[in-house]
Amino acid sequence: MTKSALQIARAAYQPKVPAALKGAVKAVDGEYTQSVADQDEIKKLFPNTYGMPIVTFEKNNESKTLPAMNVGVILSGGQAPGGHNVIAGLFDGIKANNAASCLYGFILGPGGLIDHKYMELTADIIDEYRNTGGFDMIGSGRTKLETKEQFDKGLEILKELDIKALVIIGGDDSNTNACVLAEYYKAINAGVQVIGCPKTIDGDLKNEQIETSFGFDTACKVYSEVIGNIQRDCNSAQKYWHFIKLMGRSASHIALECALQTQPNICIISEEVEEKNMSLDDIVTYIAGIVAKRAAEGHNFGTVLIPEGLIEFVPAMKRLIAELNDFLAKHDAEFKMIKKSEQRAYIISKLTKENSDLYASLPEGVARQLSLDRDPHGNVQVSLIETEKLLSEMVGKKLAEWKAEGKYAGKFAAQHHFFGYEGRCAAPSNYDADYCYSLGYTASCLIAAGKTGYMSSVRNTTAPADKWIAGGIPVTMMMNMEKRHGEMKPVIQKALVKLDGAPFKKFAANRDEWAMTTSYVYPGPIQYFGPTEVCDEPTKTLQLEQAK
Repeated sequence: MTKSALQIARAAYQPKVPAALKGAVKAVDGEYTQSVADQDEIKKLFPNTYGMPIVTFEKNNESKTLPAMNVGVILSGGQAPGGHNVIAGLFDGIKANNAASCLYGFILGPGGLIDHKYMELTADIIDEYRNTGGFDMIGSGRTKLETKEQFDKGLEILKELDIKALVIIGGDDSNTNACVLAEYYKAINAGVQVIGCPKTIDGDLKNEQIETSFGFDTACKVYSEVIGNIQRDCNSAQKYWHFIKLMGRSASHIALECALQTQPNICIISEEVEEKNMSLDDIVTYIAGIVAKRAAEGHNFGTVLIPEGLIEFVPAMKRLIAELNDFLAKHDAEFKMIKKSEQRAYIISKLTKENSDLYASLPEGVARQLSLDRDPHGNVQVSLIETEKLLSEMVGKKLAEWKAEGKYAGKFAAQHHFFGYEGRCAAPSNYDADYCYSLGYTASCLIAAGKTGYMSSVRNTTAPADKWIAGGIPVTMMMNMEKRHGEMKPVIQKALVKLDGAPFKKFAANRDEWAMTTSYVYPGPIQYFGPTEVCDEPTKTLQLEQAK
């Protein structure tokens, strides 16, 4: 590949790692664990991998050569900055244990395991991708490892390549499936260990032992840079309100972190909307109120941050979507026979009054997205709803009503942005480069210690890297039972924004001031070279959560 000047310089960067990982290590078992909820059900489903102890790695004064071992690795789900460094850390770790060990990458995600598509990852390949963004070394995919047939098909190639351990790098669903796979292989004595690594830019895979999921730091810094750029433009022209939608369907961690980094005029947090049982009109009235107050001060401009999944957190919208899903599934054929121009009226006439009134109040484009653009299962494709346009249109309508009533005398013009894919494959920040490499190296230590059904864990990451704590936690420890596709299934519990947590409290304490004072912060681009306080700073979220 043709490399940029930055790629060439970054290739030489040596990630910083916990002191315990420098040289020989030993695994120290800690407390035995239980799942976060539904202990009896989870224990019954995972009899071979439930209740295992937390593991911490320490320096080992007795160095010994371990047997050579073949290891497989899979990148699963959406991309996140630093994935290549997880693989590099894993590669270096198994080679440190025995130079004859080999690493195989399965192509395009879990599907590569099932379809027996793989490549050996040699030093030459690994070195090409150190400290780079993306998952293009082996590609990723969204095939779910769920069935016995898939597990058995995967085992065929694992046996053929003599692979004794498989590392799955993914989010909560991928790691749930990794745990199911670990349990199955243990139950049938397949002789294959399964280890997970916590990945997702959304930041919703975390707990006391997993401080953050990798990629979150870099993605938030990328988004915060462009938000800062927009805010500078906004403050220069002073004539637009910028509505900015950000990645994060299931949780608002990205929106909250970007708000802490850039200090916008408004940031909506989905979890607060749900907690306060806010309606769409409540949100619109809140935004319009700030627009009107700023206009009264002569400021007809500002920024609004919106989480991607906001619509699903508005209780009334959730009820509307549920009824729409149910109704259209049952009357699909009838609905398709109606002229497009009459479909909106048809739906309004068929819904319960509350949902009918809400549907009728929505802008035409959004109503269409809710009723027409469905996924193969017949469900609303919430990610396609342009929430930023929905809100700005409804705010504009509200302000026009207030103007007619003499309550508002400003000017309102909106610009729209959605920042999503821009952040998923960025060159990892120093934090993510270090964290990811350490996660991969820790995975190799878990393999060497004979563990299975564990997730690689690196903690204390607001401290200098040599004070980071490397170890592993049983995946079953993070599980609970949830309804998926109509039946109860064991899944890793998603971490939502905690409204009593330090990051949200910091935001809530400042948002009224930020709303009125134009206190924008311009973070600028990610810095890779220079003083540590500029280059190695973790997220505001992590700093606030870890503050003693």
